[in-house]
Amino acid sequence: MDRDRGDQALLLDLREVDETQVSVVGGKAAHLGALSRIDGIRVPAGFCVTTAAFRRIMAQTPSIDDRLDQLSRLSPDDREAIRTLSAEIRRSIEETPVPGDLAVAITGALARFGERAAYAVRSSATSEDTPTASFAGQQDTYLNVVGPEAILRHVSQCWASLFTERAVIYRLRNDIDHRTVQMAVVVQQMVFPDASGILFTADPVTGNRKVATVDASFGLGEALVSGLVNPDVFTVRDGEVVAGTVAAKQRAVAALPGGGTREVAIDPQRQEQPALTQAQVVRLVRLGRRIEAHFGRPQDIEWCLVDDDFQIVQSRPITTLFPIPAADDQENHVYLSVGHQQMMTDAMRPLGLSLWQLTAMAPMREAGGRLFVDATRLLASPTGRGSFLEMVGKSDPLMKDALQTLLDRPDFIPALTGDAGPARLTTGGASTSIETDPAIVTELIERSEASIAALRRDIATVTGTALFDFLLDAFQEHKRVLGDPLNIQAIMAGMEATWWLNDRLHEWLGEKNAADTLTLSAPGNVTSEMGLALLDVADVLRPYPEVVAFLQDVAHDDVAHDDFLDELPKVAGGAEARAAIEAYLDRYGMRCVGEIDITRPRWSERPGTLVPVLLDNIKLFEPGVARQRFEQGQQQAQQKAQEVLTRLRALPDGEQKADETARMIDRVRTFIGYREYPKYDIIRRYFIYKQALLAEAERLVRAGVLAERDDVFYLTFQEFHDAVRTHRVDDELIRQRRDAFRSYQALTPPRVLTSDGEAITGAYRRDDVPAGALAGVPVSSGTVEGRARVILDMAQADLEAGDILVTAHTDPSWTPLFVGIAGLVTEVGGLMTHGAVIAREYGLPAVVSVLDATRLIRDGQRIRVHGSDGYVEILP
Repeated sequence: MDRDRGDQALLLDLREVDETQVSVVGGKAAHLGALSRIDGIRVPAGFCVTTAAFRRIMAQTPSIDDRLDQLSRLSPDDREAIRTLSAEIRRSIEETPVPGDLAVAITGALARFGERAAYAVRSSATSEDTPTASFAGQQDTYLNVVGPEAILRHVSQCWASLFTERAVIYRLRNDIDHRTVQMAVVVQQMVFPDASGILFTADPVTGNRKVATVDASFGLGEALVSGLVNPDVFTVRDGEVVAGTVAAKQRAVAALPGGGTREVAIDPQRQEQPALTQAQVVRLVRLGRRIEAHFGRPQDIEWCLVDDDFQIVQSRPITTLFPIPAADDQENHVYLSVGHQQMMTDAMRPLGLSLWQLTAMAPMREAGGRLFVDATRLLASPTGRGSFLEMVGKSDPLMKDALQTLLDRPDFIPALTGDAGPARLTTGGASTSIETDPAIVTELIERSEASIAALRRDIATVTGTALFDFLLDAFQEHKRVLGDPLNIQAIMAGMEATWWLNDRLHEWLGEKNAADTLTLSAPGNVTSEMGLALLDVADVLRPYPEVVAFLQDVAHDDVAHDDFLDELPKVAGGAEARAAIEAYLDRYGMRCVGEIDITRPRWSERPGTLVPVLLDNIKLFEPGVARQRFEQGQQQAQQKAQEVLTRLRALPDGEQKADETARMIDRVRTFIGYREYPKYDIIRRYFIYKQALLAEAERLVRAGVLAERDDVFYLTFQEFHDAVRTHRVDDELIRQRRDAFRSYQALTPPRVLTSDGEAITGAYRRDDVPAGALAGVPVSSGTVEGRARVILDMAQADLEAGDILVTAHTDPSWTPLFVGIAGLVTEVGGLMTHGAVIAREYGLPAVVSVLDATRLIRDGQRIRVHGSDGYVEILP
C-alpha cells in the first residue's frame, strides 16, 4: 500500500482519509473515511484509488483535451451531441491501459483482504457528496466484483463514468468546468446484507430537521435505488417511530457466487414482513444522528443490516433542504419570506443581502441566499394575531394558509401574555387618515427628490473608509424617508381605498374587483409611466430602418454588446436613437430584474437588456400608442365611475352610497399611483450607493487586493469596509461564497419556514375552481385566452400580439413587457404587489400566486386566464 499522503499517492486506505482530502480521494471516499473514525459507526474496509491515478490516465488518453474543449462548448439541451461525444470519451478512457505500477499496487491491496473476495467498486468524484452538490447517481457503482482483473476493469469504468451523459449535463447546467472535476475510485469489501436502505436524518419532503425517515427493503440496496421494490417507510421523531408503512416486497437484488448481482423472488410468506423491527429503526436513527452531528448538517445515509449489526456504506449531505435562519435561542420560530413580499425570490449575493438588511424597516435573517422576517411574536400575540393574518392574507393567501396550518398545531406557537405590538412587518406603524389631497403626493415626491439630490451631491466628496461611515448615515436617511408617517399614510390610503371599493361594490352591486377598472391610468404611477415611456422611445427609433437592423443584430448576437450605444450613431438616425435611449436610461436606468439585490446589473450598466423589448414595441405597435393607451384607460375609468355611481343611486340609501363611493374613487385615484414611488426611491438610492461602492472595488483591484471588481459582491457590507481599511481579503472565503451562491440558486425558498426546518407552502381551499384549472389570486379583472409565453429572463422575451406572460415573479423592471402582452400569470404575488398594480393600470387580466405555474404551463400552450375569478385553464 502506498503510504504517501500527498497529492501523488496512488492508493490510500479508507482509514487514512477524512473530509479534508476531497481533492485527493473525492467526496464519497472522504465521507467514508470520516465515517470510519466516528465512534460506534461501522464501515466496510477498503481503499481508494486516488485522483493522482486518474490524472495519469487522463494524460495518457488520446485526444482528451480536444474532446473536453468540444464538450465545454455544448449546450446542456443538445442531448444528441452530448451523448455522442461523452460516449467517445468514455470509450477512450476504458481502452487506456491501467499503468503497471498502479495495477501492481491495486493487486497488492486486494491480497490483504483475499484476491477472490467480493468488492464494491464505486466512483468518488471531487465534486460529489459536497455540502453544495450531492451529484447523487451521476457516476457509477459496481457491486460484487470478484478477482483482480475484474477490479481493474471496473476501476477504468468508474473513471469513465465521470463522462456519462447525465454527469456531463449536470455539470453543464451547474456551470462546472469538466476539467475541475476529477475521479477517485473506492474499492470496498462487499457486504451481503439481510436488509438495506436509506436513512434521511431530516424529512426530505418537508425539510423538518426533527423528523428522520427510513426506507428499508430486503437484500442489497440496489433494489430500492433502482425502483425495483417499494420499500418499507418509517418516520421517527424524538426517538419514537411515529408512522410506518410496510410494503409488499416481492423482489430483491442478491449477489451471485461468481460476481455480479441478480434479481430474486422473495418468499411469499416473507414479502409483507417488515425489513426492520421498530427497535432496529430507532437504533439506526440514533446512529444517523451521530453521523449528522459529526458532519454538522442533515445526511442522506445508505446502510446495510448484517446479523443485527448496521454498517454504513455511504453518507452525503441532503443538498435539497432549505437552510434555517440562525436564531439566538432554542425556541420555536416562524419565518416569512421577504422575497415573496418583494417579488424577487431569487438567491442574493452577500453584499445584496447585507445592504437590504441595513436599509430595511424590520430586522431580517438570512438563509439560503434569501431574507426572512421572524413573525413568531406577532403570531403568538392574542391581540395582534388576527389583524396580522388579515394583512398577510391580502398580500399572499398561500402564506396566510401556511401560517394558519402552524397555528392549528398545538403548542408550536405558545400564546404570549403581553402584546406583540402593531401587526406590521415593514411599514413601521398603523396608518391614520389623511385628506384626499394631491398636494400630499407632490410634497412627498419633492421631499424624496431633495433627499436624493443631497445624497448624490455629498457622496461624491467621500472615498475609502470615510465612504462606509457616510453610507451608514445615508442608510438612516433612507429609512427615515421610507418610514415617514406621511409616506406610509399615502401608501395605505390608496391600498385601503382599493379594498373598500372592492368590498362595498361587491356587496352592493355584485361587482367583482371593481377597483381594477376604476384605477386604470391612475396619475403619477412611475412604474406604469416607465412602460409607456419605452413605447415613446420605440416611436423615435421606428422611422430609421438602419437603426432597427442594427438593434436586431445586437439582439441576435450571442455575446451581449452593452457598448452598442457607442456604435449606434454610426448608422442613419443613430444619434437620435441614442439620445432617446439615453434619456430613458437617465430616468429609469437604475432599474433591473431583481433590483432589490444591489449586485444585479442595472439597465444603465447593461442597456442591451432593453433591446429585445424595444424591438417588440417597434414590431407590435403603431406610433403614438403610449398616449392613446393612457387616455383610453382614463376614459374607461371615468365611464366605470359614472356607471357605478348611477347604479348605486338606484339602490336604497343610494345617494349616501354613491357619495361615499365617489369619495373613495377620488381617493384611490389620488393615492394609488404613489404606491409605486417609494420603491422607485429605494432603487434610485441603491444605484447611487452601488456606483460609489464599485469605485472603491476598482481601487482595490488596482491595488492588487481583489482579483476582480465583482468579488466584493461576495462580501458583506462590513467585510467590504474591513477590506478597504486593511487592504486584505480572504480569497478562500470569496470562493466559498461563490460556490454557496451557486447552490442557493437551485433552491426554492418557502413562503413560510420554521426553526425545525419545515417548509410550509400553503394551499387554496376553494370550491369554485374547475377541475384541472390552476388556482391563484385574482388581481386584475377580465378573461383572456392566448398563447402562454413562459419567460424566466426578461432579456429572452420574444412576444407576439395576444401572448400571455407566465413567469415566476415580476418586479417593476418587467413593466416594459406588460405593454405588449394580453394577460399575466405569476407564481408569486398579491393584490397590491407591483405586477398586480401595473396589470390593473394597463387593463391586463391577471392571476398571481399560482403555484408552480412555470412548470405546469408549457411555453406555447394555449391558456385562458380568469382575472376576475382567480384561476387559469390549460386548453387542449
